[in-house]
Amino acid sequence: MEWLIWTGAAAALLGVAGLIWCVVLALGLRKSSLPEDEQRRRLQRVVIINMSALGLSALGLVLVVAGIILG
Repeated sequence: MEWLIWTGAAAALLGVAGLIWCVVLALGLRKSSLPEDEQRRRLQRVVIINMSALGLSALGLVLVVAGIILG
């Protein structure tokens, strides 16, 4: 079950990278001089990416735990 652990670790790392990317995007939006409506629209997109990255990270951790338990 070693492949399950490595696959889970890769998924968790991709999720964490996505979360970091969301922070960078949100900070960039905060410093931008866009109208409020456009900022809100882009921030909603960042929230969707954030939730997806969080889900991927959680799924990766579940795979790691399952690999450890089964291995």
